[in-house]
Amino acid sequence: MSMRRKVFYIYLSECIGTALLVAVGLSVVIFNNGDGSPVRAWLPDPAARRAVTGFLFGWTGCLITLSPVGRISGAHINPIVSIAFRLRKRMSTRHTLGYIVSQLIGSIIGALPLLLWGRQGASVNYGGTIPMAGAIPAAFAGEVITSFMLIAGIFCFTGHRQLRRFTPFLMPPLYCIMVWLEGALSGTSTNPARSLGPSVVSGVWTGWWLFWLAPITGACLAVWFFKLPVLKWWKVLPKLRHTAPPPPSSPTPSPAPPRPL
Repeated sequence: MSMRRKVFYIYLSECIGTALLVAVGLSVVIFNNGDGSPVRAWLPDPAARRAVTGFLFGWTGCLITLSPVGRISGAHINPIVSIAFRLRKRMSTRHTLGYIVSQLIGSIIGALPLLLWGRQGASVNYGGTIPMAGAIPAAFAGEVITSFMLIAGIFCFTGHRQLRRFTPFLMPPLYCIMVWLEGALSGTSTNPARSLGPSVVSGVWTGWWLFWLAPITGACLAVWFFKLPVLKWWKVLPKLRHTAPPPPSSPTPSPAPPRPL
């Protein structure tokens, strides 16, 4: 396979992965929280519903990473992940831009099926993220902190030889906790692409700049944190899917010396 075709498949996979994250992950958001949702009757506590939603959204990202799509592109499916790897000098600028463009296109494609949710989807802006009214500073801080947690978690796992194959499984518990704690402030985007798609289909752009600036700020802080002397040696790999490390090979026994005649 030529290099040009290989790069095309990488970007295509990143586009498909982001489209699936938006289409499936935000369908979970709509089903759990939209008007007429049976989950609202089964689980009336908003905080508990946020925790369940975050957990299922995290599982969506986890399964995408484990899929063939994740095997091909590494499943960044989030511009701040690609930016963080670029700042760690694990990707070229050109390759990073290719990833981000693919993610943004995928987010819009993935948001189109959300229109099938009709009134239930429209009641929650098709899973869109909107800062709490009158709480822009708190929402900004929440997005910075959760984005920092996301990138720091990815760096911790991908930089450890024994942990890196478990990186996808970090997402369900991490998003469960983050959405539970922070979702009321901003919706816990941590992903400009995840916020772009529903804004396009709903036409609601309230605080759109926050969902770019705050996550990127959080990612930059995480990169800076891992440049501290105590962590500078930590070697981050620019993908979220990894196979198990090969077992250490046993040394080949030396041949026995020849017996004297």
